[in-house]
Amino acid sequence: MTTFNERERAFEKKFALDQDLKFKAEARRNNYLAAWIGEKMGLSEDEIKEYAKQVRRADLEEQGDDDVFRKVRADLDAKSIAVSDEELRAAMGEFLAKAVTEIEAAKDD
Repeated sequence: MTTFNERERAFEKKFALDQDLKFKAEARRNNYLAAWIGEKMGLSEDEIKEYAKQVRRADLEEQGDDDVFRKVRADLDAKSIAVSDEELRAAMGEFLAKAVTEIEAAKDD
């Protein structure tokens, strides 16, 4: 029974680490996304930092990425900035991949 308990604890630890990585990566992705969109909207550096906070807050509204997508889509539409849904989703995916890569590289150091 000890082996089963050890495996269960190892699984729980891996799950917790995976959740922590996911949270950190999504927060970093949101910062990159906010900077990208902020530049398109002509925001200053300080305004981009504030906008990043708004995007991170939006990510806490529900599970998944749809809350972030809706927020930034609405912001782009309000400013009449032409970015297709496909381009926006692709950017979100690229920024998430970049964030995961950076976090995992920092973990190895």
